Amino acid sequence: MSEPEDLPYDVFAKACPSRRVFEHVTGKWGALVLGRLTREPQRFGELRGQVDGISDRLLTQTLRTLTDDGLVSRTVPSDAPGHPVYRLTDAGADVAVSVRTLISSVENAMTRVSYPAP
Repeated sequence: MSEPEDLPYDVFAKACPSRRVFEHVTGKWGALVLGRLTREPQRFGELRGQVDGISDRLLTQTLRTLTDDGLVSRTVPSDAPGHPVYRLTDAGADVAVSVRTLISSVENAMTRVSYPAP
């Protein structure tokens, strides 16, 4: 069932579909995958190697979720069947800009925040 176009989305409203997408984007793996895809389209193995600590299962699940949300597209090049390429959609690129800004803000604040030693 589609939402009427004249109603604004409100991520703070429990029943709003934007809340679900927001949760996918702001979850640890969703944010890291979106942040990494801002640089260039990538294959599964490239992403796995650049998002340290993510398992194959979680990367598969994250990519599927972000694709279902319309933030990432999956294409299989004719010259490399079985090796899909993942890239941001226009909507995903818009969201990923904010994710990258958040990532930069966190990295820049690290000298001023308290965190437990590893």
